[in-house]
Amino acid sequence: MNRHNDPNPFEEEEVNPFSNGVGSKNRVPAASGSLGFGQKHDATVDIPLDTMNDSNKKAKELANWEADLKRRERDIKRREDTIATVGVTVDDKNWPPFFPIIHHDIANEIPVHAQRLQYLAFASWLGIVLCLVFNVIAVTVCWIRGGGVKIFFLAIIYSLLGCPLSYVLWYRPLYRAMRTDSALKFSWFFIFYLVHIGFCIFAAIAPPIVFHGKSLTGILAAIDVFSDHVLVGIFYLVGFGLFCLESLLSLWVLQKVYMYFRGHK
Repeated sequence: MNRHNDPNPFEEEEVNPFSNGVGSKNRVPAASGSLGFGQKHDATVDIPLDTMNDSNKKAKELANWEADLKRRERDIKRREDTIATVGVTVDDKNWPPFFPIIHHDIANEIPVHAQRLQYLAFASWLGIVLCLVFNVIAVTVCWIRGGGVKIFFLAIIYSLLGCPLSYVLWYRPLYRAMRTDSALKFSWFFIFYLVHIGFCIFAAIAPPIVFHGKSLTGILAAIDVFSDHVLVGIFYLVGFGLFCLESLLSLWVLQKVYMYFRGHK
């Protein structure tokens, strides 16, 4: 074997310390080995500063949004506490179901022993609404047959005012009186329900006071128009019957509510 070309392991190689590493590249290996898990090459992860800034910005926006949400929750809680303190209840509109305009839930809010009476009062309110709407129809027929436009506008005014006022002035006070057993609300109901009964009796008679009484479908107006137009007279007789039924129902409801009020006083 030829040993002349073998390097001497004890021979020291001269290294120039001022060189750019040309002579030492074989002497000093690159620190590319892994110190962790024995892998030869570990990947270096570079995190751009823009990404870090975006993350900080999003975190700040999220914190601001969370603080604003908590502030709104505190405001809502404070309003609910204020409403509960003053005793005002927030009622959601749920009737009629196809176009809710009022809050009405007898089955869940009125005591069981008073629900039947409340349903009777509700039927009384629906009855006056029906009477006023049919009154508009009958007076419209009379207007078409030559009765004059003034009675038509009066019938419209009766309907537009009577339907909401009857709800606000006596039905809703009775509803709340049944729910809270408030003597003040019962008194409010009695006052305006008597006005309601007086109007129904007046409409059923329809005395010739305002435009000869033809703006209301009472018995006197029906007799008056029968001689001119039989069809109009039939409409007025039907309206007279509706106002009579409403008057009787209202008197019955008044008696029942008064007995209920006296029994719980």
